[in-house]
Amino acid sequence: MFNLICMPAFIRPLMAVLAIPLSVSLAGCTVGLQATELQNRLDAWLPADVLLLGEQHDAPEHQVLQQQIVAALAARGVLAAVVLEMADSGNSTAGLKPDASEEHTRSALHWDNDAWPWAAYGPAVMSAVRAGVPVLGANLPRAQMRSNMADAQLDQRLPGPALKAQQQLIRHGHCNLLPESQITPMTRIQIAKDRRMADTLQTAVRPGQVVVVLITGSVHADKQLGVPQHLPPELRLKAIRLQSGSAGTERESFDDVWATPAIAQKDYCAQLRASMGQKAPLPSP
Repeated sequence: MFNLICMPAFIRPLMAVLAIPLSVSLAGCTVGLQATELQNRLDAWLPADVLLLGEQHDAPEHQVLQQQIVAALAARGVLAAVVLEMADSGNSTAGLKPDASEEHTRSALHWDNDAWPWAAYGPAVMSAVRAGVPVLGANLPRAQMRSNMADAQLDQRLPGPALKAQQQLIRHGHCNLLPESQITPMTRIQIAKDRRMADTLQTAVRPGQVVVVLITGSVHADKQLGVPQHLPPELRLKAIRLQSGSAGTERESFDDVWATPAIAQKDYCAQLRASMGQKAPLPSP
């Protein structure tokens, strides 16, 4: 069994393909937050039409921060909608009442608990629902991935350097386990996901309020590579990176970086290779 809540997002697609079982643990997944710091951050980020929160998926503190940010924005009366990578586009809580149960909320979003543990992300979702704020799924449905893998037009959706950077991230993110022939198709899926999230954001924008991409990976929130590349320039956008530890922060890709305590590093690639019966890393292409 692998612990899903402490596993980076880039590992998950390959784990799904390999049908490797996952487990969920929330031990040690809480963190304290000074209310003053939160309010100061919000003051610095606002006003904005779109607020992107890019998390490190294996840092439980980030899901706690996201819930607190959602609750604080709702309390200010400036939260228009919450947009999630963790639910497919077309799913929404818009028809639910503020007192809707968690079961009804999960059903409305067609929540996949095996992929994204509700215990981690549910508190932020329910904070929005309780405030009468719609939660929108924004991810590319699995059924549409194959057609996007074959869509060569997606190769033109990013500037050349950004496209190459995305391709390199796909190589490293999949532990150099993908054959080179799969790099371009997998990069297209990444771009298609970013475009779908951007489209969903635009449908939720309301002048004078804030749309929050509450839970998305930091690469999706990257202004040079991800969702911002597919949003109209007139939108007031703030991209925030939630980062475990402070080393290696590239602030030019984000408007702000919120560092949280470092977490223990795990060699997920070694786990994947072991599960596939490989004793040594594959050579880099």
